[in-house]
Amino acid sequence: MLLRIEALLLRLSRGVDVIAGICLAVVTVVMFVSAVGRYAFAAPIPDGFDLARLLLGVAVMWGFASLGFRGGHIEVDLIATSVRPWMRRVFDVAATAILLGFTILLAWKLYDRFGSALRSNEATYDLRLPVWPLIGLIWLGAVAAVITTTARLIVLLRRGSIAEESDPA
Repeated sequence: MLLRIEALLLRLSRGVDVIAGICLAVVTVVMFVSAVGRYAFAAPIPDGFDLARLLLGVAVMWGFASLGFRGGHIEVDLIATSVRPWMRRVFDVAATAILLGFTILLAWKLYDRFGSALRSNEATYDLRLPVWPLIGLIWLGAVAAVITTTARLIVLLRRGSIAEESDPA
């Protein structure tokens, strides 16, 4: 049962990576076209900056959700390679538990930000588009990160490692 859930989370992580990559591509295109429009034609994309910063937040938080399960975060190999495997497991469990704590706090604060944008009818400057849907996607990415980091911690406590953890595909 745990292996099926783990395989599903790995597949979802890969899908999330694709979506985050698409968001980054859209951010790049919007910023490039807006900059060309601003300097060449004195007409940038209306709300280009707001859309780009919010989409970048979506990409980062959903990428964080993917990272939460796969454990692709930065680690110090110098220490990890010089200690015994049981100590590496202790380090990994401790780091994942700390990451989970910070991720929970981040999701909580993003929920406050989402609620604030929703209650105040916050909108973009030029087109007056409501920003709460994109802030909601950012918050959902944080919630997904809490879930995936929790799943990683459970797997590490029960088995000690994630299957196909180093698989970059």
